[in-house]
Amino acid sequence: MSIKLKCLSHTPLRGLNDPGADVVREVDAILARSRAEVEAFDPELIVVFAPDHYNGLFYDLMPPFVIATAADSVADYQTLPGPLSVDKELAMEMAKFILDSDIDIAISHRLQVDHGCTQTLEELTGSLTRYPVIPIIINSVAPPFGPYRRIRKLGEAVGQFIARLNKRVLILGTGGLSHEPPVPLLADAPEEVANFLIAGRNPTPEARAARQARTLATGKIFGTPECPLTPLNTEWDLAFMDLLIEGRLAEIDNFKIEEISRAAGRSTHEIRTWVAAFSALAAAGSYQARQDYYRPINEWIAGYGVISADVTA
Repeated sequence: MSIKLKCLSHTPLRGLNDPGADVVREVDAILARSRAEVEAFDPELIVVFAPDHYNGLFYDLMPPFVIATAADSVADYQTLPGPLSVDKELAMEMAKFILDSDIDIAISHRLQVDHGCTQTLEELTGSLTRYPVIPIIINSVAPPFGPYRRIRKLGEAVGQFIARLNKRVLILGTGGLSHEPPVPLLADAPEEVANFLIAGRNPTPEARAARQARTLATGKIFGTPECPLTPLNTEWDLAFMDLLIEGRLAEIDNFKIEEISRAAGRSTHEIRTWVAAFSALAAAGSYQARQDYYRPINEWIAGYGVISADVTA
């Protein structure tokens, strides 16, 4: 058994609304180094904890956790189209193990995944199909949210399952850190918006382009007095990253959903993917972690961070 972890921020605006060239070079360099590490590790399985942004999951049935036995990219924000190489049999075994661990998880045999899942796979592997993968989607943008202790317990169950495998496994968490893009809320939404949030699958190319344009327009003004959305919070981001690196995972049980939303933005709850990833790693053994990169990037509406870790015992 050999297990590595990478947790990365993702951003739909990478390549569409970039910061200065120096910052782009910094991020390109850390992504290139991360990809080289993944290629050297040559994982036999990737388990990716990811959010969805109203592309595969909607309020007509919004589960807190979903494991996919098959998945296709919706190819939003310049990400690749097509199927992921999901290990169907192993995904079903993992789902059964999670359920036997008293954690309720939904199963999808035909899941649509968006940039929240695929961007990081592309950045670290150059493809959606290079390695076998099991996607686990954690609801991170559609309130109400379950408590953070449930995320930690989900991760623990996944880690216990991984620890039984005689495989090289890469655990990915993709999302966060502090950020608040223009994601609508169902409460008090106009009828057209509510209908989209409830059952907006497979939008027209024009509708998807309009959605992308709204995000891009927000990126142009994010972090300025013109933008009413919660600004990035470097102090919060660094404290959260330190908590994970230092292995203080029990403190996550005390996280308050509304406090996080106020301090760092409503979409900061994508850190649930990082919580699950680190909880899985910790359940598999002691680990050593490091912060590879952090910078608040308004143009990408992201506290952009990268953490790596390895099981040591």
